[in-house]
Amino acid sequence: MSDVLSAINGVIWSDWLVYLCLATGVYFSVRSRFLQVRHIKGMVHQILRGEKSASGVSSFQALAMSLSGRVGTGNVAGVATAVAFGGPGALFWMWTVAFLGASTSFIECTLGQIYKTRDPLTGEYRGGPAYYFSRAFAHTRGAGFFKVYGYVFAAVTVLAAGVLMPGVQANSMATAIGGAWPVPPLVVAVGSVILLALVIVGGVKRIASVAAFVVPFMAVAYILLAMIVVFVNAAQLPEILAMVFRSAFGMDSALGAVIGLAVMWGVKRGVYSNEAGQGTGPHAAAAAEVSHPAKQGLVQAFAVYIDTLFVCTATGFLILSTGAYRVFSGGTEDGEVLVEGGLLSTTATAGPEFVQTGFDSVFPGFGAAFIAITLIFFCLTTVIAYYYMAETNLRFLVGNSSHRIIPGIRASVGRVTTVALQVAILIAVAYGSVNTAADAWAMGDIGVGLMAWLNIIGILILQKPALQALKDFERQQKLGLDPVFDPAPLGIVGATFWESYKPAGGEKDNREKESVRS
Repeated sequence: MSDVLSAINGVIWSDWLVYLCLATGVYFSVRSRFLQVRHIKGMVHQILRGEKSASGVSSFQALAMSLSGRVGTGNVAGVATAVAFGGPGALFWMWTVAFLGASTSFIECTLGQIYKTRDPLTGEYRGGPAYYFSRAFAHTRGAGFFKVYGYVFAAVTVLAAGVLMPGVQANSMATAIGGAWPVPPLVVAVGSVILLALVIVGGVKRIASVAAFVVPFMAVAYILLAMIVVFVNAAQLPEILAMVFRSAFGMDSALGAVIGLAVMWGVKRGVYSNEAGQGTGPHAAAAAEVSHPAKQGLVQAFAVYIDTLFVCTATGFLILSTGAYRVFSGGTEDGEVLVEGGLLSTTATAGPEFVQTGFDSVFPGFGAAFIAITLIFFCLTTVIAYYYMAETNLRFLVGNSSHRIIPGIRASVGRVTTVALQVAILIAVAYGSVNTAADAWAMGDIGVGLMAWLNIIGILILQKPALQALKDFERQQKLGLDPVFDPAPLGIVGATFWESYKPAGGEKDNREKESVRS
């Protein structure tokens, strides 16, 4: 089983996917005139003042939902494995993929908003790659192909988010808990299943409420305590930065042999962590109540910064400054140890234990427990976000196909399949808790890679509406308006929600305001 997973993972995460992620980020950065730099102020502004409604959550809640999926074990164990198998230079390539990926995230999340719809069963907003692939080309010659493409993405996402990816979170959580207290993985599995079941049966509103409360608190607490550890070891920072850049470009004699792995693991773990281009962000973005799709696109671009530039950097600096790291050749722990910081025990494995050891060096006896508690929050909220994405895509499949099988049973099929998904994700969490770390990570990487391949290729084809939305947003801003989206003047078809959209609160149409100003 392990050999099969490794072989599949090697094919999906070939160099071509690494190049595709980087090249796509460069391309969208140029096409958008580096919006990730120009609109930073607007990103923060929209987070603080976003609207909400009975159908949609606020921009902040959508950000929290998105972060609950982005901020997880990838920010802790993922960074540790990136350094272990790619060297300190992997951290630089994580920064790179985050900066470039912010533009990719804007494109995909803006598309998610443009082509969102209301769920016929719950009335809540739904959207994501499956929706924009099938809707954007509905009236073009290639409509049939992209409709199938949407179905394929939806099916892959249900498999990835509902079965393959939750196990990584559960495994890291079980490992961290076992390293802090004498708790068997089976007990962690049972406890996780009970807690998750109480949340996921409550729907998107409960998911948004839990995420909005938990995610900001846990992320800020983790960053602050990690920065305290780094501050205590501040004298090491100049050498750490130098080591990161030397390793990133193969200028370190001891790590020169892993420069290719530095890029590979940096991009791989960067995408796993911040999810830019993977197609997960658009699901949360589509749930937001905004007057213009570009608003939520900007919010989700900022989410990439929070995830990687803040949380992942805190982890990276923590383990490097304390010496709680070890770099292996060949990309596995079976390889030769090339460099080590000297703090780890001989039995320490790449993952949460690196971070726990680093914390313990400053807070003796506290590090293992703190990381265990942190990962409980990080991992559980991430699995909740995975469930939301899987459910959204399941609703897409059921809503577009069930009525054609047996007329009149769409609602019944929807309820049955939703319960089946809930059972499946709980089983995946239980299995991941007792599975080996190598197999859990391999399954998670397969899920991430499959989604990334499909989504990135798709948004490269379907980029025009998002870029038009950005241009329209900036034009209205220059006129002093609060941008309101109307797809008709832009020639965007398939955005059925926006064709009848009116701003909340009875505001006058912006088109009328614009004509008065001109």
